[in-house]
Amino acid sequence: MIKSNTVELFIPCFIDQLYPQTAFNTIRILEKAGCKVIYNPEQTCCGQPAYNAGFFDEAKTVGSKFLSDFSGDHPIVSPSASCTGMIKHGYNELFTNTMVHNHCRSIQGNIFELTDFLVNVLKKDYFGAELEGKAVYHDSCSGLRDCHIKDEPRQLLANVDGLELVEMKDTDVCCGFGGTFAVKFSGISSAMAEQKVNNALEMNADYIISTDSSCLLHLQGYIDQHKLPLKTMHIVDVLTHGWANI
Repeated sequence: MIKSNTVELFIPCFIDQLYPQTAFNTIRILEKAGCKVIYNPEQTCCGQPAYNAGFFDEAKTVGSKFLSDFSGDHPIVSPSASCTGMIKHGYNELFTNTMVHNHCRSIQGNIFELTDFLVNVLKKDYFGAELEGKAVYHDSCSGLRDCHIKDEPRQLLANVDGLELVEMKDTDVCCGFGGTFAVKFSGISSAMAEQKVNNALEMNADYIISTDSSCLLHLQGYIDQHKLPLKTMHIVDVLTHGWANI
């Protein structure tokens, strides 16, 4: 358990701009878990887009602002395994043996993806959510490989009333998004999305759920293009479904 119930909230730019409801639902679930949430409105991006594209100087500039926007005095919680993984690992290359080395290490040791924080730190896995239907969970590359999250989301989803969680084939295979990969290699990216969606349809799933909005945006685009009977949902929106004020 944490010593204080105060947490700092990091909302990645992707969610801020495209999925603001997921951001508000993150606050709702943290407050329902007994946390006092601090949000610094000056926060922007962690620097991952520039870093993944090879623009390390630009990534360092953006990352430096991130480090100055968070005190590190409290746990930092984010509804994104991708951005959390960037800070935990990508910042090693950007800030090791710099003037902010120690502060960076403090931040890295104190940032958590939301499901990891709820299950492993707060020891909570039931929030009274209700969602009727059958769902599959997509293990994002960052969630599984950078943040080592696998059982935590499934434990939380198992406690959603009315939801049947089933395992699809190749659940740990990339969805094909990969940031600029989806633009530079659109044919391969689309084929990977098709494979992921078909695996979900084989299970007669109503929902594909994940910890990363970027994966879900990519998959929903394919679903909409082909008018398929399937919907993507961020796990935060699932865990607040049925009780959070909309």
